[in-house]
Amino acid sequence: MAYIRYLTDIHLDFGVIDLLASECARVGIRRPLIVTDAGVRAAGVLAHAETALAGVAHAVFDGTPSNPTEAGVRAAVALLRREGCDGLVAVGGGSSIDLAKGVAIAARHEGPLKHYATIEGGSPRITDAVLPLIAVPTTAGTGSEVARGSILIVDDGRKLGFHSWHLMPRVALLDPGLTLGLPPALTAATGLDAITHCMETFMAHAVNPPADGIALDGLARGWTHIERATRDGQDREARWNMMSASMQGAMAFQKGLGCVHSLSHSLGGVNPRLHHGTLNALLLPAVIRFNAAADSVRRERRLQRMAHAMGLPACDEDGEALARAVQELNQRLGLPAGLAALGVTEADFGRIIDGALVDHCHKTGPREASREDYRHLLLQSM
Repeated sequence: MAYIRYLTDIHLDFGVIDLLASECARVGIRRPLIVTDAGVRAAGVLAHAETALAGVAHAVFDGTPSNPTEAGVRAAVALLRREGCDGLVAVGGGSSIDLAKGVAIAARHEGPLKHYATIEGGSPRITDAVLPLIAVPTTAGTGSEVARGSILIVDDGRKLGFHSWHLMPRVALLDPGLTLGLPPALTAATGLDAITHCMETFMAHAVNPPADGIALDGLARGWTHIERATRDGQDREARWNMMSASMQGAMAFQKGLGCVHSLSHSLGGVNPRLHHGTLNALLLPAVIRFNAAADSVRRERRLQRMAHAMGLPACDEDGEALARAVQELNQRLGLPAGLAALGVTEADFGRIIDGALVDHCHKTGPREASREDYRHLLLQSM
C-alpha cells in the first residue's frame, strides 16, 4: 500500500528570509531559539536571520557540531529553557536543522533521545507536544527542512534516525541567496547529497508515483546545475535550482532510501568528522551497480529513466555507465577519490557494517544487502 503525505509550507525564492518574523507569528512562535552553528555566524548569514527577526525577542544557540549530537541537543534545550523560548528557528545546513528537531523532541519529552529513535520503536512515542520549528537552510543538500526525519549521534555513539510527522518543520524558508557565499567544496558535497537523495529514493521499492516524479525532476535540476553552482557561487539560477533539487530529494525520500544511507549513517557514527554528503557521493556509484540487479529496478527501467533525466545516453542494465557518470562528476567537482582518502580503513569495516545492518534505511532499498554485500560495496568505494 502506498502512503503519501506532504505537509510543510514552503517558500522558495530570493529574499524569503524576510518572511521570518511574520511566519513565526503565524505559527504561534513568540520567542524563538535560533539553532545554528559557528560557521553560519562567521559567514554573516545568522545576521540576516536576526535582521529579519528585528523586534522579535529571541535567543541564539550556535554550538551545533558538524554531526549533531545528543550532547548538543541537551545544551540547546538548557538555553531554550533559561531564555523562555517557545519555538525554534533552525538556520544552517542539515546539522542545525536536525539538531533543532532533536531539541523539539527533548524539550517536551522525557528520557534519553534513543528512546525515540526509529530502530528502537520510538517513532510512536514522539507526540504533537514537540516544539514548533521553522527551517531556514543555508546549504542545498540534506533537504531536512521538508523532511520528517532527523539524524543524531546519541550518547552511546550510535548515529540514529528519528522519524515522525510531528517533526516536520511548520515552515521552510528556502532562500537561495543564503547559499551564494557557500565555498566550492561544500557546494559540491552538499549538492551531491541532494543528487544522491533523488537517485536513491527513485530506486527504492516503495510505491509512490508522486515521489518518483519529484525525484526525477529534482535529479534533472541538480545534475544540470551543480557544476555551475560549484564553479561560480554567484550564479543565481544555478543556486535556485540546487536549492529546489535539495528540497525535492527530501520530499521524495519519504519512500525510503537504501544502502548508500545505511552505510553513510554508520560511517558518520564511527567517525563523526566525516561529511555526510561527501560519503554519499563516494558510495553512490557502487550502490547503483548493486541496485541494478533488483527486479523492480530492471522491470521499471529505473536506471534508464534516471539517465534520461540527467541528459545521458541510454545506459545498460548493469548500471555501469550511470555509476561511471557519477564517479566522473565527483572527479570534476574535486571530491575525494574514495573512502580511503577520508581515512577509512578495512579495519573499520566491521563496525560500519554492524551499524548499516540495523540502520532504518537498510530495508528500504530495492535490494537488501547482506554483510558480505556491504563489505563489497565498501571495497568498491575505497
